[in-house]
Amino acid sequence: MIRHGYAPLAITPDPIPMPAENSSQSRTVAAQVTVSRDSPDDVQTRQIFVLLDGERKAELLFGDEISFPVPEGRHTIRVDNTWNHKDLILDINAGDDLHFLTKSVAGQFSRFLLVALGAGPIYVSIEPAAPRQPS
Repeated sequence: MIRHGYAPLAITPDPIPMPAENSSQSRTVAAQVTVSRDSPDDVQTRQIFVLLDGERKAELLFGDEISFPVPEGRHTIRVDNTWNHKDLILDINAGDDLHFLTKSVAGQFSRFLLVALGAGPIYVSIEPAAPRQPS
């Protein structure tokens, strides 16, 4: 029966929620990703946020490192120092153990502003790194 131009809704019992395509619920863990922030080129100011597919994984200060499991498939790692960000698109395979180095760096003019004003544009980067040897 239709009342006032609306059809009645069919009510179904408890629908099963669907996981997001790249969420950690959708697939089994296949790989490990480690992001470090300890480059001697780093200006050692500002935090760097590490995100996997839009989900915040860590807030790194200088000297910090984060490791997290990643399911197989295509993923985006973003590093963001609140001034700018960089994205890295990865195709993760089973058994991968990937390591990356992130850093905040200042250009020549930025260094002048940092010294003169205590603030200035600081750019963020992420690059592949060799696995660390246990100490």
